[in-house]
Amino acid sequence: MTALAAPAAPVTAVPEPARTSRLAWLRERGMGATILVSAISTAFGVVLLSATGYLSNALGSNPEYGASGTMTLVLMLLSGILLAVAVYVAAIVTANTFSTIIAGRTRRIALLRLIGATARSQRAEVARQGLIVGAIGAVLGLVVTTILMLVAVPFLNRALEVTSSWSPLQPSLLVPTAAVALTTWIAAWSGSRRVLTVTPLEALGGSVERSREEIAEGRGRKATAVVLGVIGAVLLAGGLLLGLLNPIGVLVAFFGGLFSFTAVSISAVSIMPPLLKATGRLFGTSVTARLAAENAVRYPERSSRMAIGVVMGVALVVMFAVAAESAKSLVAVSGGGEPDAAFNQMMDSFSTVMMCLVAVSAVIAAAGLVNLLTIGIVQRKRELGLLRALGLTSAQIRRMVLIEAAHVTVTALLFGLALGVLYGWVAAQSLLGSVAMPPLWLSPTFVAPAIPLLPVAIVIVATAALTLGAAVAPTRIATRTAPVEALAE
Repeated sequence: MTALAAPAAPVTAVPEPARTSRLAWLRERGMGATILVSAISTAFGVVLLSATGYLSNALGSNPEYGASGTMTLVLMLLSGILLAVAVYVAAIVTANTFSTIIAGRTRRIALLRLIGATARSQRAEVARQGLIVGAIGAVLGLVVTTILMLVAVPFLNRALEVTSSWSPLQPSLLVPTAAVALTTWIAAWSGSRRVLTVTPLEALGGSVERSREEIAEGRGRKATAVVLGVIGAVLLAGGLLLGLLNPIGVLVAFFGGLFSFTAVSISAVSIMPPLLKATGRLFGTSVTARLAAENAVRYPERSSRMAIGVVMGVALVVMFAVAAESAKSLVAVSGGGEPDAAFNQMMDSFSTVMMCLVAVSAVIAAAGLVNLLTIGIVQRKRELGLLRALGLTSAQIRRMVLIEAAHVTVTALLFGLALGVLYGWVAAQSLLGSVAMPPLWLSPTFVAPAIPLLPVAIVIVATAALTLGAAVAPTRIATRTAPVEALAE
């Protein structure tokens, strides 16, 4: 009986660990949030394309204006722009997430390098992981949203009193799915460039984030940011000039905004430290406040990844609010200072719809902020354990991390507001600069920037609540760890 039982044991015991180890990285902090970001981005794209298809079908059945393709073209153009913005935001969030994940894997990657693994093979593995989580999230977003659209279409037909035969099961819905999955893969590849700089000697140390001195030595990122910034500035200026002749200038300005903000995102590690220093004095001179201010500046990559998500979300929402408010102010000035109630109502409705759509991109950025904040604090257990061993209490550690998060958020919020006002004015000027306005009916027209107070106040309160809420839970986890246990990690 023993002879018969012996060979059976290895057959069932060996494959299971191998199977689970290949998928163990999915449980790593950050992967779940990346799947969520991919799912939200895909769902947003599916909803936009579905809404465009449904409205085009419903308008086509109307005998009065069904033959005109202008409305359909406008809807498709608007959907394409909003989808591009959502995918763009998701790409930056994903790249920053994988950069943070790689920073936490530094010692493990160095150990693999020590035993013969190449940096390129490690980077290829990270890119493969990005493709897998991107595909999982994209498919989930597609399936869930398509099911919801199948349920919603009959209700929409009855509510709008139309007889649309449009079905949500469209091959075009695979476009945002594939775009999000591929973008996540590319973003993971971009975010994993830190792998190429990890040396085998780092396996003996605890290096995680690069310092200001190490970042200052790299010139490739600065050169790329300068090139993209110049292209963006030229396109923004071209959009403004073209907008004096034709409203199509807003499209040129849109691409200028993409290029210029990409330059800002790439060079955030150089832009944020001076801004952080300028706002650091707002939090006092206590020990915890000084430590928080120094931590925010000492490792600019960590701070800039958290900040850029806030900057994106704030700038997007404020941009549309400023553009709409500037248009309302222009009409009021042209009417002798009296606001046009009908026009204001129309613009308020349009800006509300647009800000709700753009809010999806802000939610994606917010998910990235929460994720990066959680990963960053958990990865700093060793640093926080050392501070506790030196005499700081858990309450002081918690206060320090909260002040650091608030420090980064306030800086990013002010920067995002400035960018949002600038981009909003450029959008309004490039769109309305060629429109002749009373009383002289002359063009070109100068559009003065106007800032709506209520949307800006909502953005400020929502950002503050999000950051503080996101920082509390991971900070509590980190401070509950005993100093000796934290130092041993």
